[in-house]
Amino acid sequence: MESRIAVISIIVDDREVTEKLNHILHEYGDFIIGRMGIPYRERGINIISVALDAPQDIISALSGKIGALDGITAKTAYSNVN
Repeated sequence: MESRIAVISIIVDDREVTEKLNHILHEYGDFIIGRMGIPYRERGINIISVALDAPQDIISALSGKIGALDGITAKTAYSNVN
């Protein structure tokens, strides 16, 4: 199956869901190239970027699971390079 490069940008508004988010990310760890988290304490949020190299269905499944969590906003951007 052909893999794609993507970045999921995540904003965590509710710190109570970070354990669930980390569990989901751990499940997909084989596809994660890298991860960067920035705590923005002044605003009480966390900003996370997750770079992936995975088949389209895996990226969609991960993005969907993250987006379904209350207190989290997530968007996915894809590379045009295959």
